[in-house]
Amino acid sequence: MGISEQDFSRDAQSALDAIESNLERLTDDIDLDLDIERQGNVLTLTFADDSKIIVNSHEAAREIWVAARSGGFHYRHDGSHWVDGRSGDELFAALSRLVSAQSGQPVRLQPG
Repeated sequence: MGISEQDFSRDAQSALDAIESNLERLTDDIDLDLDIERQGNVLTLTFADDSKIIVNSHEAAREIWVAARSGGFHYRHDGSHWVDGRSGDELFAALSRLVSAQSGQPVRLQPG
């Protein structure tokens, strides 16, 4: 059966909000050189070297998709976490690694 569209929208919005607020805090706390732009359900992170990470919710698939220099990843909500179907990685842990790799600074993102 899976997650309803309404539940997916709420959970995905909450995850995107948490990612955005974590990164905004980090740009102040550790002087992370990162531009954050959000248009609807698409969050675009642009780094000092002009590389990007794009995070968006994909309603039809009921997934959060991440596109980064190292590849593309799809996360499904398992009831408590967003988990990559291939690797089993949790979204915030994976984004922490991806942002750290592309920014050259250690970054740790926290859900909620």
